[in-house]
Amino acid sequence: MAGAARANRSFLRRAVRYLLAQGIDQFLDLGSGIPTVGNVHEIADQARVVYVDVEPVAVAHSTALLQGNPRALAVQADLRDPASVLEHPQVRELLDFERPIGVLMVAVLHFVQDADDPAGAVARYREALAPGSYLVISHGSLEGVQVEGHADTARVQDVYKRTDSPLVLRSRAEVVPFFDGWDLVEPGVVMLPEWHPDGDDGYISALVGVGRKP
Repeated sequence: MAGAARANRSFLRRAVRYLLAQGIDQFLDLGSGIPTVGNVHEIADQARVVYVDVEPVAVAHSTALLQGNPRALAVQADLRDPASVLEHPQVRELLDFERPIGVLMVAVLHFVQDADDPAGAVARYREALAPGSYLVISHGSLEGVQVEGHADTARVQDVYKRTDSPLVLRSRAEVVPFFDGWDLVEPGVVMLPEWHPDGDDGYISALVGVGRKP
């Protein structure tokens, strides 16, 4: 799990740097979690960043970390309820929805059950964004799992089954539709280490992709 967290952090860094190179200077990080080294506001230190998480502890830690930073803030909201995020007054105050925004859903959609309609939520965010906006996703998957890694992945699934956030590992065929309405950036939806690699991420059973709203 620690290795997966590091690999996702590496992908986040690569994706944010890619978006910066495309001119994106504001980010909406959904399901941002408890702050760790390499947060979005550190990678994109001149950008405006809103962190969103449903857990009050994560938001409290983020708020403390961001104290005195006028370009970044954290709000408590549920990404499964796009209106609670998109209509949040602090989100609207910091981000300009008339301009492109980078929406980050890194290692979070696999905690959203099918019954909560994750594809519908992603579509609602897309509708609210200006053309030229980007969507970044990383998602746990059993696709391409190596035989020796399968037992570890199964154990992780079993742990999450006993929590309030069961892990839903989806296939590539299930992840690709999240990008409906977006133009996929090359190389498309691929295993995490294959997306614009800049080092050795090691093995991780996660699919990733970046899309641009036309």
